[in-house]
Amino acid sequence: MKTRDTYEGPALFSCGFRPFFLAAGGFAVFVIPLWWLIWHGDLSVDSPFAPTDWHIHEMIFGYGSAVVAGFLFTAVPNWTGRMPTRGGPLAILLAIWILGRFAVAGLLPIGAPLVAALDQLFLLAVVAMIAREIVAGKNWRNLKVLVPVSLLWCANLLFHIEAMTAGIADMGRRSGIALLIILIMLIGGRIIPSFTRNWLAQQGSLRMPVAFNQFDGICILFGVAALLLWSMAPFHPATALASGVAAPLHLMRMLRWRSFVTWRSPLLLMLHIAYLAVPLGFATIPTALLDFAAPIVTAHVFGIGAIGGMTMAVMIRATMGHTGRPLIAGHALTVAFAMVCGATIIRVAHQYGLPWDIDGIGLSAILWTSAFAIFLCRIGPWLARPKAGRKPASRPGKSGNANLILQK
Repeated sequence: MKTRDTYEGPALFSCGFRPFFLAAGGFAVFVIPLWWLIWHGDLSVDSPFAPTDWHIHEMIFGYGSAVVAGFLFTAVPNWTGRMPTRGGPLAILLAIWILGRFAVAGLLPIGAPLVAALDQLFLLAVVAMIAREIVAGKNWRNLKVLVPVSLLWCANLLFHIEAMTAGIADMGRRSGIALLIILIMLIGGRIIPSFTRNWLAQQGSLRMPVAFNQFDGICILFGVAALLLWSMAPFHPATALASGVAAPLHLMRMLRWRSFVTWRSPLLLMLHIAYLAVPLGFATIPTALLDFAAPIVTAHVFGIGAIGGMTMAVMIRATMGHTGRPLIAGHALTVAFAMVCGATIIRVAHQYGLPWDIDGIGLSAILWTSAFAIFLCRIGPWLARPKAGRKPASRPGKSGNANLILQK
């Protein structure tokens, strides 16, 4: 049973999505311009990682982990019926995340082993706190969510070990990206058709998305296999074969969700477009084996398009639903999401050459930074302020469609 809600602290720490979505958005605005300056040699960081590894690590285990934590610390109470983690524990967890960012950037006077130890604390704490809540709530069926999050911690550990022993985190890079894509396949594959079904019902449509069934399981199985092979052996023929099968399967999965009819709802369309980057990313893996595309293309389709796009879309919708705002994207947030899509296209096109000597990396960085600056200006105040209308706290999972994203 949920106890009475007596929280009277700052609104920012009243629910898990608030501090970590705000931190993720702010970090996204700050870290890419910083990387661009490093890329051009105008700035350096005294990180134990090589510059490219620092960039990749911070996008996966800095930005990505913050979004995952914010989502899960808001989702788990809806699964268990217990009060959410809030107040002091959330503030401490945020401080641990910030400490990790300072350590990895080389801003603390410590060596690589201690940097690695400090950077592990955040995901370890997330796993422990989620496990405690699920066990206390006896919500055994959702223990499975701990698997990809625990593996994400393992990938972070691998990243540090590779960097310390080999000088470059080759497998750690791909493993971190792969695990975030697996989370998108699992969670996105539940929430996207659910939202689409609700929206179509409101439109009076008789044709609904196909419910999760054995076909979805096959799609996930091939997707996981392709990602594991890509992590370990990106140029192996078996990797190309598995990815070549996973790409059309996940495209077919989207067709079953009636993606093409969602254009009238930008907030819903964002989720579908972001998921489209998953099969597109799979499709690029065999092309690297054929020397048609550089491996970095796959990393950016997955990283900017799928992870960047999906996390932005989820943060927008979850924030609106849980702060009492209408589920309407509006022009500003729609433009912000379109900029993330544009950043993906430009960054990939840069590998093939852009006309008029356009700096594709710089333009992509501008689009990404502008997108999250808009996100931060629009969503940031909602995250820091009390819920609109100061509605009484309700039992987790009982506030209708607005909370659906955190119930699946």
